Amino acid sequence: MHVDCKGDASLTIVGKEVTYLPAENTARKPLHRDVIRGLQNILGASMVLHRPEDLLLYEYDGSVEKGRPGAVVFPTTTQEVSQVVRLAAQHDVPVIGRGAGTGLSGGALARTGGVMIVFARMNRILELDLENQRAVVQPGMVNYELTRAAEAGGLYFAPDPSSWKSCTIGGNVSENAGGPHTLAYGVTTNHVTALELVLPDGEICRVGSRHGDSVGYDLAGLFVGSEGTLALVTEITVKLLRKPENVKTLLAIFDDVDGASETVAEITARAITPAACEMLDGWTLRAVEDFIHAGFPLDSAAVLLIELEGLAEVVAAQVAAVEEVCLEHHAREVRVARDEQERELLWRGRKNAFGALGRIAPSNYVLDGVIPRSKIPQALRRIREIGERYNFKIGNIFHAGDGNLHPIVLFDPRDAGQYQRAIEASAEIIRYCVEIGGALTGEHGVGMEKSELMPLLFSDDDFGLMRRIHDAFNPRSALNPGKIFPLNKGCGEITPRAQAAVRAVPL
Repeated sequence: MHVDCKGDASLTIVGKEVTYLPAENTARKPLHRDVIRGLQNILGASMVLHRPEDLLLYEYDGSVEKGRPGAVVFPTTTQEVSQVVRLAAQHDVPVIGRGAGTGLSGGALARTGGVMIVFARMNRILELDLENQRAVVQPGMVNYELTRAAEAGGLYFAPDPSSWKSCTIGGNVSENAGGPHTLAYGVTTNHVTALELVLPDGEICRVGSRHGDSVGYDLAGLFVGSEGTLALVTEITVKLLRKPENVKTLLAIFDDVDGASETVAEITARAITPAACEMLDGWTLRAVEDFIHAGFPLDSAAVLLIELEGLAEVVAAQVAAVEEVCLEHHAREVRVARDEQERELLWRGRKNAFGALGRIAPSNYVLDGVIPRSKIPQALRRIREIGERYNFKIGNIFHAGDGNLHPIVLFDPRDAGQYQRAIEASAEIIRYCVEIGGALTGEHGVGMEKSELMPLLFSDDDFGLMRRIHDAFNPRSALNPGKIFPLNKGCGEITPRAQAAVRAVPL
């Protein structure tokens, strides 16, 4: 295998037939009419979009990236997905899977064109086994709707990204999504027991076990978080958890960020594991309060939103202990939500924060980096300094309990200069997270956003191992090409994203 670099900044991996075009250049050569006709024969003409005006919507997701497909299709069964993949393989056309388009790393965008399979019509619960606390769902099932369906049996689905009312289980599986309650319950992979898959040649197979760990290799775990680069997921078996006997939500109010950060570390040191522990800095909480009216104090420097759950007696003891820790670290007040209505209002403020910031600037870029909890104060200071240097306001709302930062860069994407600076600022922030002992991503995935930053964490030997795993399932890079693996090495790729990566990653 060798790599050819061309003047149009394309990348061709000879022997794998992968072509890359910069994300900013979303124009693609239209798919051959034989491909379009084949798709229409499989699904019906109404289930195939191919006109440029129909494809515009699908060149975006929740990130700042772009990538327009050559066609968008809406299958309703696994067999239809398999037929579409076989047709694409016959014509050497890439295939990209997409859920609700809420992803924040460009993972479900058509970086190299091709056929995008949208799972919106594969959105059913195939089985709800309340007795054994299992559900079998199609990939287009909306996260929140699964919990609503399970509530009758006193159960729920634990992973709860902020976009849970619109994101899909299939997308959660692809990116290994988390959410505020990751601290106690883990990310998506901890709740998936089996998968049905369509491989790049159209073969349908199953991995995992319905009721527990399967014998041998954990293949289900391998596919969760693989970002659609190994197979397309068409059916998912998940665990459902029983609702806790008692839940208490606390709002701790601080006049300085350091006190809030130190509180998080001390709670963990006392062997208390909250269901969730979220932090908002003062500027962000003021923007949220102006929009949601959740009861956040406008004159505070930071708040912690802490949730404790379990047996009533245990929760009562933990509430007292957490209040004590907060006050020891100079919280000026600790409020306990009086009832379910007040609790839901506080969480509405947390989960609608990105929408609140949308009232302030034309767009925002939500980052995703991980750091040790003990480094939160210095990380927030560095983020503020970076924002000032690049002339951006950067808000902070994040999963403090597990050190998963989500800096939010407010910018105007219509201004090319602002876009470039936003990309550079983000690369600098993520590099700093890695420098202080953290990681590139906690739950948003790598996708297009962080592929060029991967060398911050991984060596050539690491990439060699990952590539061998990739090629065992997807040797021609037919599924979701141009994701996860860095493309700029030796090619001088000229996109703003690559320029920022070159500055962030030592050569």
